[in-house]
Amino acid sequence: MNPQASTLPDDSHDPLITTEGDEEAHEGDLWFLPGPLQDEPDDLPPGPRSEPRDTAVIDDWAKAEAAHAARLARVAGRLGALDDRLLRGPEGWRHRLALIEAADLSWFAGDRVSSDRLALWISMRLSGAQDDPNALARIGWAVRRLIGGPGPKADLAAFLDRRDPDNILASAERFEDRAGGWLCVMAAAAGLHPITRACMGFHLWSLAGLGQHDDQLEAAVTAARIAASDGSGAIFAPLAMGGAGGLRTSGLPAERLARWLDGMNSAILTAMRHLDDTETWGARAEGAMSQLSGRTPAALRSALTEWPLVSAPMAEVLTGASRAAVQRNLAWMEQRGLIREVTQQGRFRMWRIKD
Repeated sequence: MNPQASTLPDDSHDPLITTEGDEEAHEGDLWFLPGPLQDEPDDLPPGPRSEPRDTAVIDDWAKAEAAHAARLARVAGRLGALDDRLLRGPEGWRHRLALIEAADLSWFAGDRVSSDRLALWISMRLSGAQDDPNALARIGWAVRRLIGGPGPKADLAAFLDRRDPDNILASAERFEDRAGGWLCVMAAAAGLHPITRACMGFHLWSLAGLGQHDDQLEAAVTAARIAASDGSGAIFAPLAMGGAGGLRTSGLPAERLARWLDGMNSAILTAMRHLDDTETWGARAEGAMSQLSGRTPAALRSALTEWPLVSAPMAEVLTGASRAAVQRNLAWMEQRGLIREVTQQGRFRMWRIKD
């Protein structure tokens, strides 16, 4: 044996020297060393950037609503008066206002469907060579949704008559996903007034990817239904009657809501004046036609209060009377100053009530 080997110090028990076997256990005692990043629990509080974007958007609209609280209360009061008026009035009043609103919205959307062409298309599916069938179909959809049926909250895809095709590519964004995102934001804004929520939904429509070729007709009809969702008489809130200034898409939420409220206020007043004129005419026509016998006069009077414009073929279909009876009663009413002919043409002549 080498004598020097026995004189070397035994350092196997030195606390400052560790072997490879106990290195892992020794590092476990060093609490100040950082552990592996992948094992760290993610229990830190969220930073300011983690707030969802839709929450910030809703906050902006809530501030806009608070800034225009008095104006919003006035418009809501007028919409409530219109709702009560329609609840107590004839069923045809809702149909009449829906036709007028849809025709005005068509000009806002760029389709420019006149009231007489719309009336012919809705009642008898008649269109001229100069009419765009796609535009008539779009405005026809608007009339149906403004008259009644389930609202957009129940099923947005069914409300819009839009479905994802079965062969859609996996990489393509589905309409159902886009609609779901918009509906989630609208549901999160349930604390806002329906009028404010309708305005917000209208301006978020294109951002959610729901618009088709910049078509804002669907957004306007959807917003009109949302704004009147708390009522029981008014199916929709007028937005475009007498002008569509509230539908301009520019500015901050406070500016947009201010224009929205002004435009809705003007549209509601226009609708109320229209109902006043229709009610006054109905009472005058009933008194003047009391001397006529048969069911045709009453049915024709009802058709004229339900439709803004009426032609002889339309009246024949709506009243169930013969063409001769319809033409005879229309001529009698025109002679008495109850209605006036507005088209000034030989074919497809249209009449409306005379204020």
